[in-house]
Amino acid sequence: MADIQKLYELWLNKAVADPDLKAELESIKDDEDGKSDRFYRDLEFGTGGLRGVIGAGTNRMNVYTVKKATQGLAEYILASGEKKSVAVSYDSRIKSDYFSKSAAEVLAANGIKVYIYKELMPTPMLSWAVRALDCGAGIMVTASHNPAKYNGYKVYGADGCQLTLEAAEAVLAKINTIDIFEGIKSVDFDKAMADGMINYIEDSVIDSYLEKVKEQGLHTDLVADSGLKVVYTPLNGTGNKPVRRILKEIGIKDVVVVPEQENPDGNFPTCPYPNPEIKEALAVGLKLCETEKPDLLLATDPDCDRVGIAVPDGDHYELFTGNEVGALLLEYICKERIALGKMPKNPVAVKTIVTTDITKAICAKYGVELREVLTGFKFIGEQIGFLEAKGEENRYIFGFEESYGYLAGGYVRDKDAVVASMLICEMAAFYRTKGISLIEARKRMYDEYGVYYNKLENFTCEGASGMERMNEIMSDLRKNGPKSIGGLAVEAVADYEASTKTFADGKTEEITLPKSNVITFYLQDSASVVIRPSGTEPKIKVYYTTKGAVKEDAVALQQKLSADFTKVLGF
Repeated sequence: MADIQKLYELWLNKAVADPDLKAELESIKDDEDGKSDRFYRDLEFGTGGLRGVIGAGTNRMNVYTVKKATQGLAEYILASGEKKSVAVSYDSRIKSDYFSKSAAEVLAANGIKVYIYKELMPTPMLSWAVRALDCGAGIMVTASHNPAKYNGYKVYGADGCQLTLEAAEAVLAKINTIDIFEGIKSVDFDKAMADGMINYIEDSVIDSYLEKVKEQGLHTDLVADSGLKVVYTPLNGTGNKPVRRILKEIGIKDVVVVPEQENPDGNFPTCPYPNPEIKEALAVGLKLCETEKPDLLLATDPDCDRVGIAVPDGDHYELFTGNEVGALLLEYICKERIALGKMPKNPVAVKTIVTTDITKAICAKYGVELREVLTGFKFIGEQIGFLEAKGEENRYIFGFEESYGYLAGGYVRDKDAVVASMLICEMAAFYRTKGISLIEARKRMYDEYGVYYNKLENFTCEGASGMERMNEIMSDLRKNGPKSIGGLAVEAVADYEASTKTFADGKTEEITLPKSNVITFYLQDSASVVIRPSGTEPKIKVYYTTKGAVKEDAVALQQKLSADFTKVLGF
């Protein structure tokens, strides 16, 4: 406790830049648990950058932890030989604008030029700015879809992808040498603007981004006369302007915005967990659908890199999963590119290893090479980079992950809810002109390929003992993995840490992806079970894939697999 008390007193005396921090620290002077939680560790910097609760202390998101991370990034850039310029963007979260300007002040003081958006902008527009402005790195201040008490800080490389593990470790090594109060260079924002070290990003960069988005359209000429009606919610985030603008530009005239969630608000008063994956976040939008009767409810998360939808099915609206939307978009893009003569030679699609396997059947039908990568959209972006390095970027047609992230085109290197919103609406409009609803389009897809059902289950393992338990589970599965799950024989096991796929007959093949603590059990009948510890939460995640002639069969099989595998795990 002595060290924590010492840190507390240091912050009480030194943390004067933000009055909120002083008030918070004074309010916990007799709260030992409160002090411990804020100071027992430094907020972890990894491949996702920083993410944490907003507040005072080394284990919180505040102006000091942001400036320390930025000083480390500046020193990394100066030492690595990367271009001495950084693009900066931020979302609607509490203090996001403050944190982004504070980061710009540190970069400028270190002789690194800053390009910052004049107002909040989506994550994909940060990825675009890094590449469009030829920067050495990028910073996005966001906590994505976390609750309102969180904020975060994501770092991008010169390629527009989130930092690699190696780069993140190099930045962390720099951060660890810096004194949080005495070791940071900083300059006044307005002075740095006057000196030309900080520049606002021109509107032309935004316009060129939206032009690239529009280039991904296939039937935008049909949209205006389709009669499509959309209810849209940006969930109080960054999507409001760019998504509405792109929908207007492709001809969607009837867009009703959910009024309670239209304007930026980091408190997210009507959606405490602003994640379009969950029904509660869409409750206000779904209520509006009861009176507006749209063809589609569209919802983007606060930093506008994920999008969720709900569509009418009789007298109610059904939420589609990320796997379903991604599969529908993949099929639409493949089919219509071929019909229009726009399919490149040797086309490539990319998905993560936990994303639906219906993609394999779709890609096989249309002659598309399907690449599978580890969980995390940066690995999809990395594949586009590999193609670009060979002058073959145009081979990439689509990539997605089950957690509602999609990207068509290689103009950015992160998931993009602006292009996804456009393509979802275009697809719905196109099908509408054929008399087909999205419910019907999904049914036709399942009729052709079979019903693939995907379910994610989480098992919480809190604290140090929880971490130990997760390690024991993964170790035991490697040594004594089941030969069958739910009555289905295990046909192969892929161990991504050992980089080996082992078949039931003992034959092996190499896995060429980066090492990762993930195991996949491939089962009979196109079923699979993937298990991995979460990289950001004290959880073990289990992803089930089952296939059936009808959904009920696939669901029943998944439940059977789950019941058996849960026993194997000891939960």
